[in-house]
Amino acid sequence: MKSAAQKVAAATPAPSGALDIEGHSIDFIPEHERTDKLSAQGPFWFVGNFTFFTMTIGFVGPSVGLNALWTTIAGTLGIMFGTLFMAFHGSQGPHLGLPQMIQSRAQFGYRGVLLVLLATLFVFAGFNIVNLVLMMQGLKTLFDWGPFEVALAVTVPATILAVLGHDWMHKTFKWSLFLSLPLYGLVTAAVLLGWIHDTPAVAGAAPAAPLGFNWTGFIAQFAAAASYNIAYAPYVSDYSRYLPKNTHSGKLIAAVFLGASLSGAWMIAVGGWLAEHLHATDVLVALNTVGARFAPQLGTVVVAVTILAFLPVIAMNIYSAKLTAITGVDSFKKVNPTAKARIWAILFVVLLQLGTAMGIYTSGSGLSVLNIYLIVMLYFLVPWTAVNLTDYFFVRKGRYAIPHFFLPHDNMYGHWGARGLISYFIGFVAMIPFFCIFNGPDEVYVGPLAKALGSVDLAWLVGLIVSGVAYYILCRSLDLDSEERVIRHIEKTQPHFTTGDKR
Repeated sequence: MKSAAQKVAAATPAPSGALDIEGHSIDFIPEHERTDKLSAQGPFWFVGNFTFFTMTIGFVGPSVGLNALWTTIAGTLGIMFGTLFMAFHGSQGPHLGLPQMIQSRAQFGYRGVLLVLLATLFVFAGFNIVNLVLMMQGLKTLFDWGPFEVALAVTVPATILAVLGHDWMHKTFKWSLFLSLPLYGLVTAAVLLGWIHDTPAVAGAAPAAPLGFNWTGFIAQFAAAASYNIAYAPYVSDYSRYLPKNTHSGKLIAAVFLGASLSGAWMIAVGGWLAEHLHATDVLVALNTVGARFAPQLGTVVVAVTILAFLPVIAMNIYSAKLTAITGVDSFKKVNPTAKARIWAILFVVLLQLGTAMGIYTSGSGLSVLNIYLIVMLYFLVPWTAVNLTDYFFVRKGRYAIPHFFLPHDNMYGHWGARGLISYFIGFVAMIPFFCIFNGPDEVYVGPLAKALGSVDLAWLVGLIVSGVAYYILCRSLDLDSEERVIRHIEKTQPHFTTGDKR
């Protein structure tokens, strides 16, 4: 008789045709279906950040007093810091052949993982919600498009792409690179060579305060950039799990790091310049301005290509949100991981995103939501990433019983992973006095210790250290020898579940 995990692994055959829908969802990827190449990971994650949305991260610095140069420096350091965590998560994909949130059952339990699932679903859906609102605002200003028209034009093709699945995601990311590289190369050349002059102040308006350097603004920009790529941490295994199991971890980490950090730093620098010199608050309007200063109709072309190149990123958010939603349901009611389950989950995620985006757009608070969302997103994800990486690299060191991730009962990780849940809560509570949430210059919430530090945001650093250390200490009592005996038995009796060499 087959085990539950074997049934999961064999649930759907590998795709056989160019237009076949991906058959897998949250299940284990067998070795014979892992046809991705390591060389594709760097460009894939480069494109993930090579978007107009990343430019809005560069708007944060000028909104809190930084000039474009200091915005670039703070943003680059922040994006590199955040990408470290993202890249280390990526090494788990080929080693285990699982989506990220399934692997998190080892730390939080079969049902306890629902806590982090809610946090990550907030991230995946939230990115698309903010993206849609920004596009609704920009296209309304430029072309008088209604929000429903924008939602259909963007969501329908992205949804189809998410339904087609993993292989088509990689293909369209290549197409997106071919579209966006010359586009953003032109915008960058315009910035560096001074082809675009500053926008003059509006007659009668009070002169804007000169931008320069301040520590509060520097750390706010650093945190915004770091949170942007830390937020990618739950994604990466979803797109690296089709790599062969013995993919070299160090090379994969380097590929993800270089791809995601280089494009992120590039786009943040351009965004900082647009915010300082064009006084941009709407990135699509700013890009239209840059294009129109070359030729009257080029602005429209720039915006159109920007939106088209961004569709795969919208699809990526839908795809990963779908995996998270299925994992959440599966934690309480067993889900057969078929294409049908994927499609229903995708429709749920899309309807959730559309309804929320329309509500936010109607309220007229899109950019303020973006500023607050980036920081809150970081606060929710930091304890999870600290616990997950501590477990993978320092506690269990990549040794997991893969079939037990799919057993509702009698799995060695339990229903509720007390060590992971306690560590998450300890880290989150420790962060609260350091919370520093602003909407531009306006304070939303600043904790007492953050005020004592001059409103400098160190909550994310506190959360990383406290959650990671707490989990490591709590795991000192973990019976790893007993787990290892179970894993060796699985490797002997079910060799297709053997993990790769974690080099």
